[in-house]
This record gives sequence, structure tokens and C-alpha cells, in this order.
Amino acid sequence: MSASQTPASRTVSAFGGFGLPANDVQVLDRRWQRWGEDLIAGLSAVYPPETVARAQQVIAHGFAARSATLRERDEQRLLRPDWYQQPSMIGYAAYTDRFAGTFKGVQRRIPYLKDLGVTYLHLMPLLKPRQGPNDGGYAVADYRQTRADLGTIEDLATMAADLHDNGISLTLDLVLNHVADQHEWAAKARAGEKKYQDYFYIYSDRTTPDQYEKTLPEIFPAFAPGNFTWDDELNAWVWTTFNSWQWDLNWSNPDVFLELLDVILYLANQGADCLRLDAIAFIWKRLGTDCQNLPEVHAITQALRAAAHIAAPALIIKAEAIVGPSQLVHYLGQGEHAGKLSEIAYHNSLMVQIWSAFASQDARLMAAALSRFPAVPTSAAWGTYARCHDDIGWAIDDADASAVGWSGHDHRRFLSDFYIGDFPQSFSRGAAFQANEATGDRRISGSCASLLGVERALERRDNVALDVAIRRITMAYAMVYAFGGIPLLYMGDELGLTNDYTFEQVPEHAEDNRWLHRPQMPWEVAEKRHDNTSVASRVFTEIQHLGKVRATMPSLHAAVATKVDVPDHASIVLFERRHAAGNFVGVFNFNPHPQRLHVDHLWSRGLNRLHDVLTGRDLTIVGGNIIVPAYGALWLSN
Repeated sequence: MSASQTPASRTVSAFGGFGLPANDVQVLDRRWQRWGEDLIAGLSAVYPPETVARAQQVIAHGFAARSATLRERDEQRLLRPDWYQQPSMIGYAAYTDRFAGTFKGVQRRIPYLKDLGVTYLHLMPLLKPRQGPNDGGYAVADYRQTRADLGTIEDLATMAADLHDNGISLTLDLVLNHVADQHEWAAKARAGEKKYQDYFYIYSDRTTPDQYEKTLPEIFPAFAPGNFTWDDELNAWVWTTFNSWQWDLNWSNPDVFLELLDVILYLANQGADCLRLDAIAFIWKRLGTDCQNLPEVHAITQALRAAAHIAAPALIIKAEAIVGPSQLVHYLGQGEHAGKLSEIAYHNSLMVQIWSAFASQDARLMAAALSRFPAVPTSAAWGTYARCHDDIGWAIDDADASAVGWSGHDHRRFLSDFYIGDFPQSFSRGAAFQANEATGDRRISGSCASLLGVERALERRDNVALDVAIRRITMAYAMVYAFGGIPLLYMGDELGLTNDYTFEQVPEHAEDNRWLHRPQMPWEVAEKRHDNTSVASRVFTEIQHLGKVRATMPSLHAAVATKVDVPDHASIVLFERRHAAGNFVGVFNFNPHPQRLHVDHLWSRGLNRLHDVLTGRDLTIVGGNIIVPAYGALWLSN
């Protein structure tokens, strides 16, 4: 079928020529009627017309290999397409080995996840990486094998099925921008195979690389300067945005698109429910630009999503795009791509603003920054989080800072000082990551608990400070859980785990202090999570409660937008969500002291009762005000 033959035509079968059973052809043809136009439009924007028929062949192959159980899952989700937007969706992100050792170990820990309310599990990179340095697993040497120490690909599929049976969806990482220099494609390119050399950006001299470098930033300037690496075997320069051993793929080659589409369907057929498309912003290159967030990225994403929906509609896509607000919303779909791109994107700005407000005790910048976000499709969901596996970069926009009378440069410097513990009033224990002396940029590593005061309080045996630190953790996650979308717990946060300084004893981790917040799960601590005597049990109980309450609240469905406002006090921020089943207002106090809030700010937001669903109590009004506790979180709902 050519691009000129639109899905609207029912006289020609789109999938009748691939040797599939008649029932399968009927299923795929129905889905083609729904998503075929999206696929054609995405492909036509970047590839020659014959790519459509080639993509159909990949789709037919992927669907034919799909199990009966997963096909049933497809049908269930077609009937409930907003499954990932439900308030009951609570995410958990972990490295398989750090969390449970192996895939079978994860299966044994399913009761723990269910106790926490988890319905969405993101296991960090688990596909076979290169030997030696591998960027925490993001330098993939084989998309179709898993790390041997975790188990086989068959073990992965068995684990996914067990998770499904327990109401937990599985998210896996898929690196789109690059492969390891040890990948089969790179090996064949080195061996002189022209087909595979065209999978990469390879240059015989520095002429073209030097032209690109004029506008390209450096991602890891400390240990990966420049964006091109000389390869002796190729006798040429290779584009390597992130590290010398991560070769950027040439997505202008339709063969690369088809290879990765086949990989996507292969992983879906192992039971993946969501694929986190890593480094997606970088996949298209254009001279004279920073080669990030270019329009072709969105056309390709639309085509990948449409093809996946035809073959495996239970699968959704999450964009790993850590970019500014004006660019981020495009990964969820704007304009012609509205509702046709990734179902989920990380709300990096919310995360940054939570940390900013804790340090400054001022939420005005948060309101200014989050109010700038354009509307996103109602089919989208933000991934909201306080911490992740990565460092914290201070994505503070200068215009947002100026709107509240601040200097963006000075505030970013303040935040770095504060969270490494250099600021006089800091409660934090963090470490600078990838400090750039030229720009003054310093990203931050550290666990949620250490950054919010637990570690320092324990060092000083200060029980008052410890209580305050636990309130900060609870408040941070109360905001993450209340914003809508899918809240993502990073492993260890639910137990208040502090920094793991033993990372320096592991040679392959010693140079990367992000392992400070990537600890081994202390199961001896986790097993005592209900004894109510430790930091771990206190934090677990609070976060578990947030999840239980959240699951009962229709107003936290991801399709509902959140309006952010600072009414009176700079330290109090409101999250307003209007829903037909009842309005919701989250009230959060970043001040270490209780604050008054006039009730008019609540009545005007559609509440007819000041009822805190977290405590199950109506609020007391004194002199027209309510009292918001120090580092307090109130979830008010009709």
C-alpha cells in the first residue's frame, strides 16, 4: 500500500499480503483504519513513500509473534484507553539488580510493591550493555538480550506476566539516540559493510564535525568533551553525543526507523506495557542547530506510536525529554501532532520547582514556571517525581526568575550551594555533579532523604530536625501525588534512605557520584516497614497512605489539568483541579512555621466544604483563616 492509499479506503486490505490468517488481517485492518493515517503522515514527513509498506511488514511480523494473552491485554486496553491516567496508577522506578537482584527476585518482591500501592513498575536499563563503562546501562550492545546477571529474555517475559497478574504494568528503557560501540551494527560498520555504516554518522575528516560543533552543546563536558570521536578501526570520526563508546544512530536512514520499530514490537511481545524512549530529543540532526527537539523528532515519534498501536495497542510510550516547558509539551503532542505522540512525558519542571521552593521557602517561582505550560492533550499524562536515577539539573528559566524579581543565574548558584550543604541555613547533604566552571552550572546528586534533611538530622541525633525532615519528604510526595499524571517513586525514597557513600568502593561507579542515590535495597530495613519505630517505617507509612487516598479521587485523573497559584504568602502554593466528580485543591506550605491562609482563596476555587481527605477531617476556621502546618500538605476536596 502506498502513502497515497489512505486508511479511509476500505476496498484494499492493508495487511492482506503478508500471509496472516484471515482473522489477524481483519484485526490489523480495523486498527489501520484508526491509526494508519497517523503512521503515513509521520513517515511521509521524513522518509520516502515506500517506507509505509516496509513498516506494514514489520507490524505484521510483530503482530504474528504476539501471544494470545497479550492480544487479550490489547483488547482490554482498547476498551479502556485511559488505563494509565487513572488515579490508581502509582509508579516505582528501580534498577533490577539494586532492587531485587534478578527478574525472579522482582517476582518475589511483588507483595512489597503491592503493599506500597504500585501499579506501574519501571525497571531501569536491563538490556545487554557494552562491557566496561556503559552509562548505567544506557550503552546497549544488544536490544534482544538482557543482562546475564539478571536473567534471560524468557525470564523477563515470565516476570512481566507475573506483574500483569498482580495488576502491575511494566516499563522498560529503550535507547533511541545511540547504541554501544560493541553493538552488532557498529561491528559491521567497522568491518566495512556500507549498509551498517549508513546507520551512523561517520566522517573521514573534521570538516563536517567542526561545522556541527559550532552550535552543539556538550552533555558531559568533564569526561566526554566534544560530540565526535575518532575510531581507529573505521579510520574516521563518529558522532558520539554522550560518550565516545555510544554511537549516535542516523535516523534520517529509514532502515534505522524500521530496525527500532521491530525492536519496539519485540519488547512489547515480551510484556512491556510502556517504553521509556531515552534521549529522544537528540535523534534528528541539522547543521546550524543544537540538534535537539527538531520537528522531525515528533514526526518519527508519531509514526512509531501509530505503528505500535496497530500491532500492540496495550503498549504506550514515555518520552525522556528533559527540556524547557515550551519544548516539553511538544512530546505529548501540539498542533497537528496533538494526541498522536507520547502518552507520558516527565514533568522535569515540577521536580525542579519543588526543590527550589524548599530551599528558598518561596513558591512564587514555581507558580510562574508551571503556569507557563501550554495545555496538553487530554489523552496525555505527566510523569511526576521528586527524584530519579539521574542528577538534578537546575532548569530555572531566566524569564521565570525575572518575573518574580530574581536573577536566574544567582538562583541556580544558590540552589547548588544549598543542596551541597554550603549555604548557612542548609539542611541538605548533596554532592555537585558535572560542575562547569565556565558557566557556573553545578548539577546535584543525592538521595531524597539526604537532600531534605534526614542525613544531617541523624548525624546530629536531633529528633526535632528529623521530624521536620520527614515532613518535608511527605510534603514533597504529597505534591507529586496530587499534581495528576503518574506519580513515580524512586526506589528508596519510600524508606527515607540516605546517601550511599560506598559507591566509591566500586571501580566502575567511583567516578560518577550519581551512584550516591542508587543504593542497594536494604531488605532488612524494608521488612520492618510497619514497626513504626524507624525513619523507614515512618516514611513508608506516609507514602503508602498518600497512594491509598489518591486511588479514591477521580479529580486526580491525569486528563484534568492542574492550575498552580500562590495566593497570599510566598511560601504557600495551591494546586487546583476542577473535575465533574468534585473539585480538588492541594495546599502546601514550604515554610518551617505554620501559616494562615484565608478561606476565600479556597471557596473561590469551587470547594463547598473544607475537608482534608488525607486526615479525613474538616478544617477549623478561625477569623476567616485556616492554619497550614509547617511543611504541611492538605488535600481538600468536596
